Amino acid sequence: MTTPPAVPAIFADPSRKPLKFRPFKALGHFRELIKDKEDTEQVFHIFESLPRKSFLPEAQAFCESEQGQRLMREEFYLPDVLDDHETLRRTPLGSVAHAYCDFMEQEGLSAAGLVAESAKMGRPVFDDQLQWYANRLRDTHDMLHVLTGYGRDALGEQCVLAFTWGQNRNLGNIFIAYAGGLELKRSVKADAPIFAALKEGRLNGRAALKIHHQSILDLLKEPLSAARQRLGIGDPAQYHACHRAYTSRGIDPYNFLAAPAAA
Repeated sequence: MTTPPAVPAIFADPSRKPLKFRPFKALGHFRELIKDKEDTEQVFHIFESLPRKSFLPEAQAFCESEQGQRLMREEFYLPDVLDDHETLRRTPLGSVAHAYCDFMEQEGLSAAGLVAESAKMGRPVFDDQLQWYANRLRDTHDMLHVLTGYGRDALGEQCVLAFTWGQNRNLGNIFIAYAGGLELKRSVKADAPIFAALKEGRLNGRAALKIHHQSILDLLKEPLSAARQRLGIGDPAQYHACHRAYTSRGIDPYNFLAAPAAA
């Protein structure tokens, strides 16, 4: 067995440079994201352009808590855990782990792939607790799709980001969620309650326990329905209403490229 890495001794490396609030830069990256929703690198640029002042003290409070210190020791690098589908499949059928593997394999995704997308920014990597915390937010994103019931369609991605904003109030999440919602409303003609779905996602995220503060190893072993109930994750009723509105107009919510002809 390999020895787990030591918990970083400091919260934030003093050589870190403070991020600057750059809304116009965020808008530019959002325009690139619209061109290709799979260009995940743009999402990380948007997050970096819209820093939130309260993020650092909140992250520090968790990292210095008993739970945070325990998770740093036991779950230091989640991608290795999340991409080990062979081990995850040994959990009982119906578990979060099985649902996660099904989702990732169906979508052709991997936790390592998300890491690679974030690395394209060329940002320095620090050996501090803040790096661990930020990585944890990144690495649990795809698990949120499984736990919330939002798919990887365009609206589902916006709703997951609205849910994430309810969890941690990072400005990049709410910016992409509502800017994306506006783009959907403009480009796809259907009476879908898009903004009601985004509001529902935001409120569901706020009401639920913070996913990135949970033991992911324990969460993966739980039955999916029980995990949703324990975490207090509400049903995405408005999201499903949007899908019904789209399909009633002959629009595939997973393929909006055909929407103008169908609308």
